[in-house]
Order: sequence, then C-alpha cells, then structure tokens
Amino acid sequence: MKIRRILATAVAAAVTTPVVFLSAAPAFADTKPSPASTQKPASHEDDVEMPSLEELRAAVALAQKEYDEAVVELAGATGARGALDQPDHALQKAVTEAKTASEAAAAKKSDADKALADAVQAEKDLLPEATEDEKAAAAAAVVEAKAALGLAETAATAAATVLTEAEGELREAVAAADRVVTLAQKVKKAAAETLDEAKEELAFFEDMDGECEEEPSLDIAVSGPKTLTAGQPAVFSLRVTNTSDGTLDAVNAFAHAIRAPEPGEVIDEHTDLTDRIIPVEWSSADNLEWTSFTEEFESIEVGKLAKGASYDVKLRLTVPADAPAGEGAAYVYSEYENNDGTCGMGDYADVDFDILAAKGDKPTPTPTPSETNATPTPAPTVSTGGTSTTTQLGGSSRTVNGTLAATGANENLTRLGLAAATAVALGAGAMVVTRRRKAGSDA
Repeated sequence: MKIRRILATAVAAAVTTPVVFLSAAPAFADTKPSPASTQKPASHEDDVEMPSLEELRAAVALAQKEYDEAVVELAGATGARGALDQPDHALQKAVTEAKTASEAAAAKKSDADKALADAVQAEKDLLPEATEDEKAAAAAAVVEAKAALGLAETAATAAATVLTEAEGELREAVAAADRVVTLAQKVKKAAAETLDEAKEELAFFEDMDGECEEEPSLDIAVSGPKTLTAGQPAVFSLRVTNTSDGTLDAVNAFAHAIRAPEPGEVIDEHTDLTDRIIPVEWSSADNLEWTSFTEEFESIEVGKLAKGASYDVKLRLTVPADAPAGEGAAYVYSEYENNDGTCGMGDYADVDFDILAAKGDKPTPTPTPSETNATPTPAPTVSTGGTSTTTQLGGSSRTVNGTLAATGANENLTRLGLAAATAVALGAGAMVVTRRRKAGSDA
C-alpha cells in the first residue's frame, strides 16, 4: 500500500540524517560522509508527505463517492444495453418494420416473376389459328409482366437495403453499448480497488496511531556466525526476554536479513532491494519445523511471556547460491500487546556478517581504503571480547558481530536505514518500524 511505503520510507529518513541514506556510510560506500555537525538533515517533508487522519478519511469519502457513481454508471450502461434487446426499442422496431417491408417486397417480386413466366408461356401456347388481336394481346401481357417485375425488383432491392441499414444500426448500437458496459465495469473495478485501498490505508493509519509506545519491556538479542557461505544455511540464535514487571500476554518477534550494498552503490528509498533479501526461517521448541516468513505470517508468535522469562528461537539464513561475496546484516525487533489493550515496542538488535561466494566461485574482494579515492574516516572506539564487538557511536553503544561496526560508519545510519529499507522491500514489519519511529519522535 502507498501509505505503508511512505511510512517505511519516512522511518528510514527519520533514523538517517543524510539526504540519501546508507549511500554515504563507509561500510557500504567508498565516499567519506560529511562530519555530523555539517550534515544536511534529510528534508522528509519535501520528499515524503505523510497524510493526516482527516485527509485519509476524505480520501475514503471521495473514493466511496466515485465508487457509488461508478455503480450508477454501470447500472445505466447495463440498462441501456439491455433495452436494445427489447422489441419496443426504436432500433428494434425499425428492424422489424424493415424486415416486414422487405419480406412483402420480396413476395411481390416473386409474384411478378410468376406473372411474367405465365405471360411468356401463354404467348407460346397460342394456337396457329389464333387471330392477330390474340397474338397482340399475348405480347402486350408479356411486356406488362416484365415492367411489373422490374418495379417489384426495384422495390425489393430498396426494402432489402433499408433492412440491412436498420440491422447495421442496431449492431453498431449494441457494440457501442457493450463497449460502454465494459468501460463502466473497468471504472467500477478501479473505483472499488481505490476504495478498498483507501479504507485499508485509513485502517492502517488508525491502527498505527494507537497508544503503543517504545519502552524497555522486551529485550531482544541475536547472535550467529561471522561468516556465511552463499548457498549454505547458517543458524543464528535469537532470544526475547520480558524485562517488565508483569506478564506480557502476546509477544511477537520479527527477523529480516539482507545483503549489504556494493561499495560505492547509492541506495535510497526508491531502490528495489528485493533481490538482496536473504531468506530467513525460524524454529523453536514450540515449532520444531523450519518456518519461512511470509506476508501472511511475518512474525514469530512468541505468545504469553511471564516476567523475567525468555523465549529462544533459531534462525536459519541461506544466502542465495549465486550471491557474490560481500557483507550482510540480520536485524530483529519485537512488540507486545496485552489483553487490557496496552501494547508496546520492544528492543531492536542486529548482527552483521561477511558473505563468501559459493564454493567453486571466485570471491569478489572487498576494496580497502587504499583502493578507493575516499579519505579514511577515523574509526570509532572499538573494544572486542569473545565473538562480539561493542562499538561506541555518538554516546550510545550496541553489541554486534562481524565487520560492519569497525568501518567507521555511522551505525544508526547504516543499520536502521537498511532495516527500514528492507521493510519496504519485504512489505513486512512496516507497522512495527513505523510505531518505533512514532514512539521515538514523541520521546
């Protein structure tokens, strides 16, 4: 839906300061970003206009009006087409009258043919002893019969022409009426689709505009291997923990993964990232089979989670076998809703990894700073321990794996921007990401 794309794009813009998000990050591009103090904020209002509730309601009202008019137009077109089949329609009456006249003229021509044939035969049947007056009378009868036949033929031809024209006018009218009906049906279908979309957008907006807020009631963590090989599945671990003071009635978790853009590639809200999506499957103690995320089933239904309890999930990522070597990232987030109507957004976490080309393929080397024209950006403070890396950026820290965090990129810019862009590509998780943006803007 349009508003969902707008909202997800707005999220990407809201969590990234450059005008073109992701493209300026050294982790994903070979150009150096401007210092944070000189970066120009993204002009979200110029690029993406968020409709108001009143505007969405007005859109529904307008779509309903256009649909109602389309229904009336279709009914009128259908009625006009049906009227052409009725005997009392002017064109039907014209055809009927022309047909009657043509049949009568044809009958007179037939009679004239017979009269001429009889006259010719009578002249032939005169006896040799017939008088001159009898012979003259027989000849005159033949001449008169020929003249009558000529008139009858002319009348029959004229009547047939009138009938042909009347039938042609009826056919043209029927064809035109059929075209109008078909057009009216298309207009009604388009109006119905527009109305359905407008209603869905309004419902989505009203749902999104609820009382859910971002709060530390859910903690989510993800970990996995630092290197994935294209075509081979890799298993990651996800844990959701209830850190609130009570039981959460319905908890959902979301997980997406994507291959990072190539060095120097510009990625913005119009870029189609569909072919970069890394398929993710999940399983748990309650769901032992590997289950794919779909548009219909876009979340992991954790269910009720008691105070302090955790829920563990296995994630299986399989980079497409034809994917080139590069980098990738997986990110997870959560939400909850209680029976009393309260709801909220949980934490966000991500993990990055290197991608190796499938065995037998020549891996694509990752350019080093010396291989590009970019001026290296001083790396942030990095402390390592075990299999994770903690990166300090702008006064905040996040625990991640892999190599992206150590490139000097603005972490929020790359990670949240890419997460929002993936939500656009998948058409999933937009509600959660948008609510996170709403909660963050209200904070």
